[in-house]
Amino acid sequence: MNALIHPEFGDPAAVLSVEERPLPQPGPGQVRVRTLLSSIHNHDLWTVRGTYGFKPELPAQSGTEAVGIVDALGEGVEHLTLGQRVTTGGTFGVWAEYFLAPAAALIPVPEALSDEAAAQLVSMPFSAISLLHSLDLQPGDWLIQNAANGAVGRMVAQLGAARGINVVGLVRRAEGVAELRAQGIERVISTDSEGWRDELTTLTGGADIRVGIDSVGGRAAGDVLSTLATNGTLVVFGAMASPKLELASGDIIFKQATVKGFWGSVVSREMPAELKGQLFQELIGRVLDGTLTLPVAATFGFGQIREAVAASGEPGRVGKVLLRP
Repeated sequence: MNALIHPEFGDPAAVLSVEERPLPQPGPGQVRVRTLLSSIHNHDLWTVRGTYGFKPELPAQSGTEAVGIVDALGEGVEHLTLGQRVTTGGTFGVWAEYFLAPAAALIPVPEALSDEAAAQLVSMPFSAISLLHSLDLQPGDWLIQNAANGAVGRMVAQLGAARGINVVGLVRRAEGVAELRAQGIERVISTDSEGWRDELTTLTGGADIRVGIDSVGGRAAGDVLSTLATNGTLVVFGAMASPKLELASGDIIFKQATVKGFWGSVVSREMPAELKGQLFQELIGRVLDGTLTLPVAATFGFGQIREAVAASGEPGRVGKVLLRP
């Protein structure tokens, strides 16, 4: 079978290539899946670069989320059947024609859900809904986030609105405001305007903002913290621009603020199965009724990985870049 392999850590466009690998055989409790489509996520590219929290042994396969068809069952697997369509968001090495996954890590896909939606259902949407669940916000509460035009930012806005939460998004360029409003996300402010804080006060009516989500780092994290009410919480979700946070000590001290991190893979692993199932059912329902949209920017073959990586990094991209074997 063909798979995307990197013999060393580095620029994904340079180190990833298609290589022939033996067809994997499922062991007890495992399933072999024939890949239909797979998403490219930032954490996949960071892993290839060697800068993520997980470093595979080299040479390594890559990719973590895919939709596919159950092709072979290992001993003891009884709740899945051959030919069934499944998705996974936490299985390493899915950028391949076939991959192995623990049966418990596979989620059956309803017939009404497209391959394109199923290929990106788990990692980002589940992180977004898990994040919202962890915040314990009530209908009418206010939340602010930067990187609002990123995949998770857009999903937090859509899922938050569906739950009655007021979500304000910050973007770093005026064009981002129009892009999000074209997707039905209205509460967006560009921080490249000197008067963005006044605009925020007008938009919220001066209401307390309980939670801020930072996915950028650097000064942008401090901007989010500065907007929070007393006893507010800053959740650090990502570090798109800088691995360091520039936070004013006065904002932390006088607001008695809490700063904490959120790593979706750990949260998902430790979440009770019953709760995880409830959140996935909500996600699938939101996608099917159009509340949550999962657009696709482009789809590439494995042999076009250089072009796919470039497309994934394009500013203003709307939707995921997918890979097809």
